[in-house]
Amino acid sequence: MPKTKTAEKSARSAQRKAERNKAIKSGTKSKVTRAEKLIATKKGAAAGGAVTEAISSLDRAAKRKVIHANTAARKKSRLMKKFNASQKK
Repeated sequence: MPKTKTAEKSARSAQRKAERNKAIKSGTKSKVTRAEKLIATKKGAAAGGAVTEAISSLDRAAKRKVIHANTAARKKSRLMKKFNASQKK
């Protein structure tokens, strides 16, 4: 338990930020998963749109410091690698 007023305020602020970050992370994960499923089912046009949306979501999360920039870059790279491989076949 926080002992001072400033510690209490800091705890409340941290809780609000954690809730916001959780929502952003969850949405980003959902978009990435959706894109991966469309890539696996070989739906080219739909997969392309989903990949674009997932990349945009990853960029926004990294910009807001919800996820680390290198993590976003790694996830984008792996997603594009899967997408490009599915387009070649």
